[in-house]
Amino acid sequence: MPIQNKAMLITYSDSLGKNIKETHEVLKTYIKDAIGGVHLLPFFPSTGDRGFAPYRYDVVDPAFGDWDDVEALGEDYYLMFDFMINHISKKSEMYQDFKAKHDDSKYADFFIRWEKFWEQAGAQRPTQADVDLIYKRKDKAPKQAIEFADGTVEHLWNTFGEEQIDINVKSQVANAFFKQTLIDMVKHGADMIRLDAFAYAIKKVDTNDFFVEPEIWDLLNEVQAILAPYKAEILPEIHEHYTIPQKISAHDFFIYDFTLPMTTLYTLYSGKTARLAKWLKMSPMKQFTTLDTHDGIGVVDAKDILTDEEIEYASNELYKVGANVKRKYSSAEYNNLDIYQINSTYYSALGDDDRAYLLSRAFQIFAPGIPMVYYVGLLAGSNDLKLLEETKEGRNINRHYYTKEEVAKEVQRPVVANLLQLLTWRNQFAAFDLDGSIEVTTPSDTTIKIVRTDAAGQNEAVLVADAANKTFTITANGQVVMEQN
Repeated sequence: MPIQNKAMLITYSDSLGKNIKETHEVLKTYIKDAIGGVHLLPFFPSTGDRGFAPYRYDVVDPAFGDWDDVEALGEDYYLMFDFMINHISKKSEMYQDFKAKHDDSKYADFFIRWEKFWEQAGAQRPTQADVDLIYKRKDKAPKQAIEFADGTVEHLWNTFGEEQIDINVKSQVANAFFKQTLIDMVKHGADMIRLDAFAYAIKKVDTNDFFVEPEIWDLLNEVQAILAPYKAEILPEIHEHYTIPQKISAHDFFIYDFTLPMTTLYTLYSGKTARLAKWLKMSPMKQFTTLDTHDGIGVVDAKDILTDEEIEYASNELYKVGANVKRKYSSAEYNNLDIYQINSTYYSALGDDDRAYLLSRAFQIFAPGIPMVYYVGLLAGSNDLKLLEETKEGRNINRHYYTKEEVAKEVQRPVVANLLQLLTWRNQFAAFDLDGSIEVTTPSDTTIKIVRTDAAGQNEAVLVADAANKTFTITANGQVVMEQN
C-alpha cells in the first residue's frame, strides 16, 4: 500500500513477540490504529550488527519467518525495509567469489580495493593527511585485509564493523545488484526503502569521503529512478548537522528529523520552549519525526539549534535526570559505535516520568511530518540493564525483547494507553495534513502553542503546553482531546 500520513512503528522482527507473525498478531491485538506503518528493521540473513551486516536480501532469516509473513504484514500497514547501500557481509556471494577467484571474479569491481583506489592519485598515496581527512568511524584507516585463494593479499575499504565491507557503488556489477535487490524488495511489500549509511557510500580522492557532492545526488537519484515505476520512496538515513538533511529535503526526498530528540529533552529539562519553537518553524512537512530509534539519542544533530552550552547542559541533565543512564554505557567499554549518541530509552532519559514522557510525544505528534515511534518507546520502556550487562552492547539498553504477554501487560499502563490514544487520534484527524500549515508561538518562556490546520482550513488541532510543569491541553476543532494538569 502507498505511504500514509500515519505514525510508523520501528521494530525488530523478534522484539514484539518471537517473529514477524507474532509481531503482526501483537499489532492487530494491542496496538491497533495507533500505527499505520512499520519500519521492519533488517530481517535478512546477517553476520552481525543486529541485521545490518546482511549477506543476502532474497530471503527472510528463517528465525523471523518468511516472505509470506512479511507480505501479510504489508496487507495491513505500509512498510519500510532497510537497504545497506554502503556495505555487505563477508559471507556474501560477492565477497566469497572475489576471495576465491580474485581478478577473475565477476565481482572483482564490486568492492573498493584500497590500493587501486589510491593508485589513481599517484605514488605515495595515501599520505597520513589523506587518511586523517577521511570521515571515520574508527581511529585507524578504514581498510581490511583480504587474503585470496591464490595467496595474494589486498585491502578493501571497511568503514564499519569487521563483517561490513564497503561496496563500490560506481561499479556496473554493484548497480545491477542494487537494481535487482530494490525491485525485489518492492515486490515483497516495501513501500519505502531506508538507505542506511548512504552518506559514506561515495569515496573520492581529496575529499572526506562523507556526503560527497555532487556525486551523492547522482546516487540518490539513481536509486529513486529504480523505485519510481513502483511508486516506492527512499528515506536517506544520516546523523549529522541539521543543514545536511535540509539539503536532502530541498531535493524533495523524505528526511528524518533527528534534531527533535535532543531539542525536546532540552525543552523538558530546562522548561524553556524557545529552542523547540524555533526548530518546529524551520522543519519541513515531508519528513519522519523521531524521538527514539534502534540507535542512541543523537547529540550532534541538534548543534546550532541548541548552543554548545545548551547541548552540554542537556547531555549532563540526561545523565543526572535519566533513570539508569550512565556515561560508560555510551563508551567503548560497551562497544559504542558513535561517541555522539547517548544510549538510553527515551522514557528513561526523562527519568521514567509519565508526565514528561507523554508531553514529549505530544510535541512529536504536533511537529511537522509523520511520527516515527520505536517499539520500546511505544510501550514507554525503561532501560534494560539486564540485557545491557549480558551482552556488553551499549545500544542493547534500548532493545528489550518483549513477549506477547509483556505487551498485553504494558498497554494497560496509563502512559501507554494515553500514547496509543493520542497516536490513533492523530492518524485519523485531518488537521495533520502534510499539505496543511503549522503555527508556533511562545506566550511565555515556559509555554508553547502549536496549531496545525489542514490545507482546506476546515480542521484545526491545537496543543497548548507548559514545559516547566509538564501540563498540556490538546483540542480538535475546539473540543478537548486530552489534558494533563
